[in-house]
Amino acid sequence: MTTPISENFPESIVRENIKRLTPYSTARDESNVGYGTYLDANENPYNTGYNRYPDPHHKILKRELALIKGVNEDMIFAGNGSDEAIDLVIRVFCEPGRDNILSISPTYGMYKVAASINDIEYREAPLKDDFSLDSQALLKLIDKNTKVIFLCSPNNPTGNLLDKETVLSVVKEFKGLVVVDEAYGDFSGDSGYIPLLKEYPNLVVLQTMSKSMGMAALRVGFAFGDSKVISYLNRVKYPYNLNRVSQEMAIRRIKEGSKTLAEIISERERVKLGLTELSEVLKVYDSSANFLLVKFKEASGMYNLLLNNGVIVRDRSKTNGCEGCLRISIGKPAENDRLLMLISNFGKETLAATENPFVEVTRITRETAITLKADFTGGGLSYLNTGIGFFDHMLDQISTHGGISLDVDVSGDLWVDVHHTVEDVAIVLGDALNRYFTSAGNYERYGFSLPMDESEATVLIDLGGRAGFSWKVDFRGEKIGEFPCEMFSHFFSTLASAGKFTLNVKAEGENDHHKAEAVFKAFARALKMALASGNSQSVPSSKGII
Repeated sequence: MTTPISENFPESIVRENIKRLTPYSTARDESNVGYGTYLDANENPYNTGYNRYPDPHHKILKRELALIKGVNEDMIFAGNGSDEAIDLVIRVFCEPGRDNILSISPTYGMYKVAASINDIEYREAPLKDDFSLDSQALLKLIDKNTKVIFLCSPNNPTGNLLDKETVLSVVKEFKGLVVVDEAYGDFSGDSGYIPLLKEYPNLVVLQTMSKSMGMAALRVGFAFGDSKVISYLNRVKYPYNLNRVSQEMAIRRIKEGSKTLAEIISERERVKLGLTELSEVLKVYDSSANFLLVKFKEASGMYNLLLNNGVIVRDRSKTNGCEGCLRISIGKPAENDRLLMLISNFGKETLAATENPFVEVTRITRETAITLKADFTGGGLSYLNTGIGFFDHMLDQISTHGGISLDVDVSGDLWVDVHHTVEDVAIVLGDALNRYFTSAGNYERYGFSLPMDESEATVLIDLGGRAGFSWKVDFRGEKIGEFPCEMFSHFFSTLASAGKFTLNVKAEGENDHHKAEAVFKAFARALKMALASGNSQSVPSSKGII
């Protein structure tokens, strides 16, 4: 069945002023030359890597995406997250103060906010009790000024896929634009709506790189649709709406694909099963997204308990249809374990004393920007991005052998050298260690280790609150790969200083690589020993307590 839309769609619903709009023409659009001496755009002529404006048409990005999605490049709009596409759809097709858009309730709140910003009436049809789409209730809200319908599938915050045949019945009946937001589609296992675009010219599909692709900080999203619809979005968008870094990193990730999708889906099912077995949980709703909507006996109390113990979830209990519910994103396995532990202990007296094993430290200087998250009961999983491969390998030894999950993201001046990155990571890691053991208040304090590869390394630690450092390690060469060996002692001395603990390191061996590994392994094991829970409520000291 073909949709009952006008033969001159989408012009039949586009705002008149948008039809007459002459879009901004960039300097490169006017010259239409891909190379030369650029004296046309008032740019700084000296190459910094980013002194030229980015491609306003995102040609390479769209080419790569078109291959993956099986659509033509002119059917793709690329923007600042899918939120930009939401705003542009409303601005292109809805006349302020006159037109209206429709959606469902509950759903993603940005549709309503974007409508309000653009002075467009927002109407919503409640979902059924099982969160399925009531197409008849939705279609009854349509009048001559209804231009766009937004449907989120999988829906946020309910997590369920909307029935595809029901959605398509709306597409067929409506003479305006139907936008299906598939921000969470990759977690559903469903083929989605992109394969149907050529059959339904009034259908637009939104997708984003923020969720399954793990690139939320890039702010890259897409709209897929009929080439005429997409051409109007491109006409209205700001000329350089997507910066060069975001385009380059998006292209790289599109080629790589998601590396964590299967694990997140697996964890979602594990967490769901764990929650259903807990007495405080009334219901866990089925989810095709990377989150779960969970109904609790005492949602407010549970939210506050989790928050007070360092676990942040979203309170949706005041949202229509979600009374008593919290929305819980799926984290890493250790984070999910802690979530389940806290919920299972709700109301128990011992819960107030639960130690928060998570520490997050951010440090921004002229040379580096670092975010470090540490889970001291995390089982040794690491997510390391310092930009220095060998350094990541060494930090992984601390994580693996110390039982500390580390999530380290660094932007540093590696075009100069590795010094600032290594030094500042040591400062941040030392700060995190100090915050943890001083807040814990009950730990062994002393640690020592002597692992054997072909090398021999001895590390002694005293978490006594006083910085001290001794280093007796000689390397045969100046570098291991491209990593300067002199930076090892600097890393550990800075770490001890920032962490306010005493550290003594000795090592011998024939192979520099193995010697370095032995030092990091020994440090990790000594640290693990020192951080272990003590036998008293204070830290042992010959001077009493500290």
